[in-house]
Amino acid sequence: MNAPGLPDDEAQIARLRAVRERQALAFRAQPYPSAAERRARLKALRAALRTHQNRLADAMSDDFGGRSQFESKMADVLGPVLEINHALGHLGRWMRSRRRRTELLFATNRAYVMYQPKGVVGIIAPWNFPVYLALGPLIAALAAGNRAMIKMSEYTPRTTEAVRALLAECFAEDEVAVFGGDVRTAEAFAALPFDHLVFTGSPAVAPHVMRAAATNLTPVTLELGGKSPAILAPRADLGAAARAIAHGKTFNCGQICVSPDYALVPQARVEEFAAAVAEVFRGLVPEVRGNVDYTSVINDRQHSRLLELIGDARARGATVTVAGSSGPDRRLPLHVITGVRDEMRVAREEIFGPILPVIGYDTLEGAIQYVASRPRPLALYPFGFDAAQLAAVLSATHSGGVTVNDWGWHVFNHDLPFGGSGTSGMGSYHGAEGFRELSHAKAVFKRHRFFPVGLFYPPYGNLVQRLALWFYLGKPRA
Repeated sequence: MNAPGLPDDEAQIARLRAVRERQALAFRAQPYPSAAERRARLKALRAALRTHQNRLADAMSDDFGGRSQFESKMADVLGPVLEINHALGHLGRWMRSRRRRTELLFATNRAYVMYQPKGVVGIIAPWNFPVYLALGPLIAALAAGNRAMIKMSEYTPRTTEAVRALLAECFAEDEVAVFGGDVRTAEAFAALPFDHLVFTGSPAVAPHVMRAAATNLTPVTLELGGKSPAILAPRADLGAAARAIAHGKTFNCGQICVSPDYALVPQARVEEFAAAVAEVFRGLVPEVRGNVDYTSVINDRQHSRLLELIGDARARGATVTVAGSSGPDRRLPLHVITGVRDEMRVAREEIFGPILPVIGYDTLEGAIQYVASRPRPLALYPFGFDAAQLAAVLSATHSGGVTVNDWGWHVFNHDLPFGGSGTSGMGSYHGAEGFRELSHAKAVFKRHRFFPVGLFYPPYGNLVQRLALWFYLGKPRA
C-alpha cells in the first residue's frame, strides 16, 4: 500500500526504502541461512512456478499483445526450474569452505575461503523475458543466502502482478519483494544501498545504473546485450546454419539479448544464405498474422523502432527480403537485409527483433577482425568450423558466451556462467559463478597456538628476519 498523503510515485519510492531497511534488519538477524533453509526456499519457488505456469504465460501474452504459450513456458518457467534443480544439486559443494595454501613463511597454519551471503540483493529485470530474467538472479541470490528486491519493467505490468502473487506464496516481504513502476521508480531503486545490484538491460541504460549504485559503492552485475554475430565458415552447411539462425530470430520474435544479431557469410554465398534463411522462416511460421505461436513485438514504440531500422537500410540502398506478411497485431515477420554498409543503423545498433543483416566477408581473418574491432557482444555463434578454425575464432574474439553450430543454448545450460564482456556486461550469474558473484569470498587465516609469529615482531634485525629477507629477496645490490 502507498503511504497516505503522498503522490503515487513518491509513496512507491518511500516503500522501496522501507522494504530495503526491513530486509537489511532481517538479514542482520539471520546472516547465514543454513543449506537446509536455502534448499527449502528454492523448492518452494520451484513448486510455485509449476503451480502458476499458466497464469504466468497468460500474463506475458497479455503484456506482449500476443506471446507464444510454449515459448513463455519453455524460457520463463522451465528455465528457472532447471536453474533451481542445478542449484539444489550443487548447493552443498558451493557452500563448503575452500582450503588455500599458506605462504612458506606461515607453513603449518591454516588458510581457507568461506562464502558468506552479501545481504540484500537488488534485481532490475527487463521486459523481454520478464520472469526468467527476474527469477534467474533471484535463484542465485537465494542459493547464496541473500534476501532480494526485484524491480520489473513498466512494460509488463500484468506479469509483475503475477510474479508478485507467486512470490508472496513463498516468501515474506522481508525475504523477497517485487516492485513495478516507471523510470523514476527504477532510478530510485538503483540508488538504494544494496549489498549487490544485478541489472539486465541495455548498454545505454547501464551507465545510469552504475552511477546510481556508485553513490553507495554497491557492486554491480550487468547483463547487457550488443550485436551478437553468427559466423559461417567457408564450407559451413548453409541449410543447418539458416535453420538455427532463423529460429533465433523467430523465438520471442527475436527480442532476446542473445539472439543472432547479424550473420557474417562468405561473400559468394550471401544471396544463397539470405534466401535460405527467409525460406526456413516461412516454414517455421507459415502465417505471421494472428499466429498464436508467434510472439508480437512488445509495444508500438519498439515496433516503430524496428520499422525505422528497415526503412533506414532501404533508403541507403540495402535489399530487404520480407519472409511473410505483417499484420495489425505487431507480429513482424523476418526481414533479411543484404547490401549492408557500416553507415546503416542495422550495422551499428542492436536490433532486438526479427531483422537479420547478412554481411559478406572475403577471408576468415577478415571476418574475425570485423567482430574483434567492434564492441564485445554478449554471444557469438560459429557455424561449420574445424577444430583449428574454431580455436582461432574463440581466441581472437571476445564475447560473453558461445554456442557452436547453433544459437543461444549456452544460456540454458546452468552449469555455465551467464554474463557479458566489455560493453555487453560484467560479472556472471548461473551455476557456481552466480553463487560466488552474490557471495562474499571471505579470506580466513587461522594461526595455530604455538606458531612463533613473534619472530617477525620488532625489534628488527634478528637472525630469522635476516634469513627470511635473504631467502626471498637475495643480496641487495650496491
